[in-house]
Amino acid sequence: MQRALDAMSVKPDLVLVDGNHSIPDITLPQRCLVKGDGLSASIAAASILAKVTRDRQMDDLHVLHPEYGFATHRGYATREHQAAIQRLGLTDYHRRSFCLRDAEQLSLFRE
Repeated sequence: MQRALDAMSVKPDLVLVDGNHSIPDITLPQRCLVKGDGLSASIAAASILAKVTRDRQMDDLHVLHPEYGFATHRGYATREHQAAIQRLGLTDYHRRSFCLRDAEQLSLFRE
């Protein structure tokens, strides 16, 4: 969100955050809204745009790495995706923070 704010030519008076955690180091006023996509049209629209963008990125990754099944699971930690990671390891595109849930998963990292 910080990068999005930095890229804006007009700075907002208020930043709406979907969830209950404010964004660190942002000096603009913020309002956190739990389940914000049901409370704010702006958050709902941003959520839809983010989902469509993410799905397109996953389709592109599927072309590069069809063996992971990104077009099916869209990068979520489904059983199919976890099995592919166990079998093939991580790509440079995987979020390492999602793989740190327990010590066993640390072995999935490629050096």
